[in-house]
Amino acid sequence: MTLAVAAVLFLATFVRSMFGFGEALIAVPLLALVIPVNVATPIAALVSITVAAVVVIEDWRHIQFRSAAWLIASTLFGIPGGLLLLTRVPEPIVKGLLAVVILAFSLQAFRTSGWRLATDRFAWIFGLAAGVLGGAYGMNGPPLAVYGSLRGWQPGEFRATLQGYFLPASAVGMGGYWMAGLWTPSVTRFYVTSLPAVLVAIVLGRFMNKRMTPRRFIPMVYVGLMIVGAVLLVQAAAFLC
Repeated sequence: MTLAVAAVLFLATFVRSMFGFGEALIAVPLLALVIPVNVATPIAALVSITVAAVVVIEDWRHIQFRSAAWLIASTLFGIPGGLLLLTRVPEPIVKGLLAVVILAFSLQAFRTSGWRLATDRFAWIFGLAAGVLGGAYGMNGPPLAVYGSLRGWQPGEFRATLQGYFLPASAVGMGGYWMAGLWTPSVTRFYVTSLPAVLVAIVLGRFMNKRMTPRRFIPMVYVGLMIVGAVLLVQAAAFLC
């Protein structure tokens, strides 16, 4: 079981370290196959904090601090909306709509040169969406990835800025798990035993990220978003069946 947990966290961390997002649909669903969800979720949050902290320390010069600040501030306002969404709107509807939006955006980006945002004027919209989706389903990443692609960030900026966002966001989430009594000895044990694999995955992800040109990186981000959208669509359909 310990090896299975370490293997899942290695894969999720590698994806997160290389692209800056995407581990949410890898870590918890796969971990839930071998350990309880109430153990898997805090472990994923601890790993998220670890990845973000290492990247921020190493690559803080690449962080777009203004963008990160706007995204974090607006996320805080979106979290209550996410909790309301969780209790009032059926999950298949939300995930289905989100999947359609993500797939439509990604497909149009491949067909054209895509839209671009020259400033952080609309950052609050994406931060608010990240807060809503994070508060409801722990899926902050897709709106942030869309925003980074629209801003045309370089691969290093993309990766570092998203981690500058995830570090405080994940820390707050982990504080909530601790207050709820979900940070148990089992969580700590699995995290500590998986830490070597996580650190190796961070290094490998950084290695891959630094060797990507914007011409290669942005299409790969769109592919990642399409995979996220497809998974969400399948999940929504599974709930309805």
